[in-house]
Amino acid sequence: MMAWPTVVTGVVLIVIGVAGYLAQDPNAGKVSPTALIPAAFGVVLGICGLLAFKDHLRKHVMHLAAVIALIGALGAPYPIVKRLVKGTDVTFHEPAVVSAFATTLVCLVFLGMCIHSFVQARRARRLRESQPAA
Repeated sequence: MMAWPTVVTGVVLIVIGVAGYLAQDPNAGKVSPTALIPAAFGVVLGICGLLAFKDHLRKHVMHLAAVIALIGALGAPYPIVKRLVKGTDVTFHEPAVVSAFATTLVCLVFLGMCIHSFVQARRARRLRESQPAA
């Protein structure tokens, strides 16, 4: 069951977002609220995880959680790609780069876990359907 891993992934993304926001240097310029985007993804995943404890909602909210993870995995590397396109050095000393990398990694791992869980659920359903009724 993927409810607990979804909640934990949500908490991890909230921590990444808040840490990225707090790690910004207010003296170096503006403090960007976009650093909290991973936290927003984390809140949504946390809610999905809590709803997944209800049997009748599990399938739908887990598919939603997988879509959220896919969007996070595709969108989170934006600060890194933006720097590469501009020709700017990408260093892991910048909070935005660290947050983007961590968010991408967490979302990809969670998405992989979701896909594995979906495959296992389908196999189990097919096995139940192929067995004669007792």
